[in-house]
Amino acid sequence: MTGWLGLPPLASAHGAEIDSTMGIVHWLMFALFIGWGAFFLFVLWRFRRSRNPVADYQGVKSHASTYLEIAVAVAEAVLLVGFSIPLWAKRVDKLPPESDALVVHVTAEQFAWNVHYPGPDGKFGRTDITKIDVESNALGLDRSDADGKDDVTTINQLHLPVDKPVILKLRSKDVIHGFNLTEFRVKQDIIPGLTIPAWFEPNVTTEEMRRRTGNPTFQYEIACAQLCGLGHYRMRGFVTVHTQEEFQKWMDDEQAKLEEQGEDSGWN
Repeated sequence: MTGWLGLPPLASAHGAEIDSTMGIVHWLMFALFIGWGAFFLFVLWRFRRSRNPVADYQGVKSHASTYLEIAVAVAEAVLLVGFSIPLWAKRVDKLPPESDALVVHVTAEQFAWNVHYPGPDGKFGRTDITKIDVESNALGLDRSDADGKDDVTTINQLHLPVDKPVILKLRSKDVIHGFNLTEFRVKQDIIPGLTIPAWFEPNVTTEEMRRRTGNPTFQYEIACAQLCGLGHYRMRGFVTVHTQEEFQKWMDDEQAKLEEQGEDSGWN
């Protein structure tokens, strides 16, 4: 499916359903293009001037075009009710339990992606707008909060474990942004003032995708799919999908860095 549609390689558990639905839509549009094109050519031939030199006020009595329009409407209804609505319900309304997933806060701003993980305690620390520092604390995380001492934050770097549901809670600090992960078939507008959840399950690690594509420098990218200002073109982040062991090692390394920072700053 990804080949003939020109889609990027697939790397999420739900992506095949998305691709299949898009494939059905394309086949329907192709059938409509051929069908209506043939009908147009038939009409040009059937009602050509040489055959109809004088206007016929009786008109065509056949209901073939009406039946064709009804058939197209039925096909579109089946596509909507049979495929699109169930897929939407499963992907948007039915989030997995947070206890079975990795929950990550992603906050967009002009022009970066701020990523916030809970620490080993599984709790997100308090954020305070007065503590925001563009260079060192873009989210305003309060390290004096007991829940926030072990939280991990990154900028433009989203690290995920393979084969585990991921719930992203998307926010914006300024304008509307579009969170877009093409290989994972995830796209969600981020509206200021709202926290919008999006979830998926990555099932291909970065290393495996590099082998599949033959590109040793391949990286999953986070793109902004909404024009968000003059620096929109450089609002680019990256996703690294690890094995479970590699992800835990990455998290342990980040915790070690936090302990060093805490000792130096005195908030640990």
